[in-house]
Amino acid sequence: MAETKAAYRIGVDVGGTFIDLMVSAGGRRLLCKTLSDPEDRAGALLAGLALASEELGLTLRELLARTERIIHGSTIATNALLTRNGVRTALLTTAGFRDVLNMRRGMRSDLYDPKQSPPDPLISRQRIHPVTERIDSDGAVLEPLDGDSVDRAVAGLRRASVESVAVGLVFAFANDSHERAVAARLREALPEVHVSLSSEVLPEVRLYERLSTTAVNAYVTPVLATYLESLERRLADNGFRGRLLVMQSSGGVMGLEPATRFGVRSVLSGPAAGPVAGLWYAGLHGISNAITTDMGGTSFDVSLADGGEVEVTKETEISGHRIALPMVAVHTIGAGGGSIVTVDGRGLLRVGPESAGSTPGPVCYGRGGDRPTVTDADLLIGYLDAERFWGGRLRLDEDAAREAFRRNVAEPLGVDPVRAAYGAHQVVNANMVDAIREVSVRRGHDPRRFVLVAAGGAGPIHACAIARELDIGLVLVPREASVMCAAGQLLSDLRHDFVRSCVMSLDRLDRDRVENHFRDLRRAATDALLAEGVPRHRIAVSSAADVRYVGQFSEVEVPVSETAMTEAAVAALAREFHRIHESLNGYSMPDAAAEIVNLRVVGRGAADSEAMPESGGTGGTALTGRRQAFFGDGFREVSVYDGHRLASGEELAGPAVVEQETTTVVVPPEYQLACDAFGNYLVYPKERGLVESLARVKSGPEEKGRE
Repeated sequence: MAETKAAYRIGVDVGGTFIDLMVSAGGRRLLCKTLSDPEDRAGALLAGLALASEELGLTLRELLARTERIIHGSTIATNALLTRNGVRTALLTTAGFRDVLNMRRGMRSDLYDPKQSPPDPLISRQRIHPVTERIDSDGAVLEPLDGDSVDRAVAGLRRASVESVAVGLVFAFANDSHERAVAARLREALPEVHVSLSSEVLPEVRLYERLSTTAVNAYVTPVLATYLESLERRLADNGFRGRLLVMQSSGGVMGLEPATRFGVRSVLSGPAAGPVAGLWYAGLHGISNAITTDMGGTSFDVSLADGGEVEVTKETEISGHRIALPMVAVHTIGAGGGSIVTVDGRGLLRVGPESAGSTPGPVCYGRGGDRPTVTDADLLIGYLDAERFWGGRLRLDEDAAREAFRRNVAEPLGVDPVRAAYGAHQVVNANMVDAIREVSVRRGHDPRRFVLVAAGGAGPIHACAIARELDIGLVLVPREASVMCAAGQLLSDLRHDFVRSCVMSLDRLDRDRVENHFRDLRRAATDALLAEGVPRHRIAVSSAADVRYVGQFSEVEVPVSETAMTEAAVAALAREFHRIHESLNGYSMPDAAAEIVNLRVVGRGAADSEAMPESGGTGGTALTGRRQAFFGDGFREVSVYDGHRLASGEELAGPAVVEQETTTVVVPPEYQLACDAFGNYLVYPKERGLVESLARVKSGPEEKGRE
């Protein structure tokens, strides 16, 4: 790559343990992994970029000068929310509604725990200030904004030394004039304070969800903005003149300006890119149904894509706080390579959710960790090589891992350390199987219809055991598995979501009003993408309506393909609503009255296509040796291969281990691995063969109804 003058594009995923990078240019890719540093994430990222530039035969300044785009995903906003390290935040809301945010919905997440307490509020009641005003649901002003009440609130904010303010007035989604007036007064009186308006963050009906989402935005955005501004400055100091983009939780990317205003949009930006990449890799084989998993150092993320569409949810809770924005439906559990293995008071083996992270890390890293982890277990049972881990840059201490397992796990259980380690391996696998059932079986999907895309540095070690338990017949391990989210960022479109509440019965629909709202939203989506430099011919805008039966609480999103809301278009919308409701809930009521709640528009700016050249390694002898690895009943000799040398078309029979610099693929005795035309790995049961395994995924299993 160093000899070319091709422009580089870099995907970056800053996680709790590792920073993953993918550098792409001219169809060639470089993967890079470096340890994260919670105290200086920007510095750790620059260190990773310096490492990548060395691999390319360039200086850091030369690499950045030739980089046209850096797409950044991170857990910074997530961690600020989870660890309660956001900024000191206040809320201004309509008088009489001061307690809506902290009263929540009044429902417990665990209905069978009467003693369950709600999470500590992000904003205490003392920092929630009422202002006098009132607008009705149609946007008409019933009571003008009282400037004195705003001034009293400003004085309270000044006394409390707040750093960020959320403004959420009751019907601001219908008329935002009062919120804008409050914001103007705040910015004049407290220019150093960040201001989040509910009419900008989430302009839709349902007060609690709107206040909660706006409060989270106010709480985390200054933290993310400070980091991004520092990173932008340090990149520029090192010669970067391209564009820094930020991954959104919705699976799209956004520019720096919206990212520094709407940090809540990136709360799950790290894992959101994985499903995009997983579906893309599956599509190379004509597969449109994929369960994508990503097992890193701290967590295990799983998501599902059915029929070529990544599942997106419009509402979620993180650490007990409601966020009502479009997000890729990623289910996360604490199961990673750094997950700590313990024996509880009942004598049961437990894995996670606590993680050793990167500091101190697993015991075998030799960085001060003294509690055994999943990585230590995988080392003891022969799945990892102490000398070749991370390309040999980190030598693993097997003796220290064995002693940690003996002291903390084996002796309490009365077994030897290897059996204890294999038990930990089985327990974490069971946890991950249950997480996959959560997004598949419990939502009406048969996992046997899907390919299991295994990603993350630790994921391919565990993938076959997981697939066997779920009777998934095909595992796909991308060549770039260890940096899957960084790869997905390079594949993600620029995206902006717009919504407007418009509660109206379908049989009495004001078609002109709906048509005008859609026109305004489409124009806003197009203008936002044009402002970010997307050529008009690469902009695609789609529309949808949230529809429900009158009296229902939840809505169904129904695509709207027609730009003109004719009688025929409204009738088609109603028919599609009944059909989708039936498929999701098992019933429909065609004779019941239905109503629109929200109008939605998504604008997408198509990303530059990522070339996937047909390649299969550097060639030469891939077999590097043999070692002992533990499978079920004991140790067996396994063949060890260098994944970087495996050629397209090569097939390996298990038991085998395929090692790359940043990931390891374990092929159990009953499985076989084939290297496809693009250098990715397809792993499947020997008894079925590759052709049958591919066919079963594409057509679905013969048996139905089996979990």
